[in-house]
Amino acid sequence: MPDTTPPDTTLIDRAVLRVSGEEAVPFLQGLLTQDVAAVRADAPRWSGLLTPQGKALFDFILWGDGDDILIDCEADQADALARRLTLYRLRRKVTIARDESLAVHWTLPVSSISVRAEPVEAVSFSSEERAVLRQAQDERVLDTPLDPRLPALGHRWLASEDGGDASAAWRRHRLSLGVMEGAAELGQDQTLWLEANAEELNGVDYKKGCYIGQENTARMHYRNKVNRRLVAVPLADADEKRQRLALPDLGLSIELRRVEDMGALSLPGWLAEAIAEPVGE
Repeated sequence: MPDTTPPDTTLIDRAVLRVSGEEAVPFLQGLLTQDVAAVRADAPRWSGLLTPQGKALFDFILWGDGDDILIDCEADQADALARRLTLYRLRRKVTIARDESLAVHWTLPVSSISVRAEPVEAVSFSSEERAVLRQAQDERVLDTPLDPRLPALGHRWLASEDGGDASAAWRRHRLSLGVMEGAAELGQDQTLWLEANAEELNGVDYKKGCYIGQENTARMHYRNKVNRRLVAVPLADADEKRQRLALPDLGLSIELRRVEDMGALSLPGWLAEAIAEPVGE
């Protein structure tokens, strides 16, 4: 984390849960899609808590803090997530609570990064949001981690709140790269984890062992059976039957589309590569 946080980098729509206690890591390891034992302060991981059928309930970013695990999640879903985790706690020596001393911060990547992620043309930034994005030139964020889903998403770190708000600029930038997150976009208990592009965005570890929803998730992976994908498309190309969420302010529609119906869409490079037909031998 930077010694002093640049101004106007706080994502005020995010909150931090702290999972502490001597069994914190093994407790989460049996629930979440990521290898919790590999999470560190400088190596966050995107993860999900799924239904037994493999559908997304919550998504979040995991951070290590000594023996504790910090969960960077939607602020308006934090209490519901804490309650859900508490249901699984049973007699384990684990404490789950908000950490009000920490906030989530973000800025664009400082260095030039080669990524397969072309933006969705419909998204543009206001002058106020462009001012926030200029914080990317601040060298204080050079040592902070890049978003574990896609480097082009930018730098992300945990620190005390700075009084500013970068959440609108973050949402525009994230969706310009075709990356969805949160209950409204993913749909709670509506979208299979791999349909949310979790494999391409580093949201699942197939070697870690069992977790809730693991059986169906692993089956889809090994059979290469991800028939539908969550995608952001311009409103002009929207299909109301498949629409999950309309975002008129961004000119976008979040939809769950069948892969065979996505050929005419302008997709970010990482997603276009994922759904491309394999070249025959």
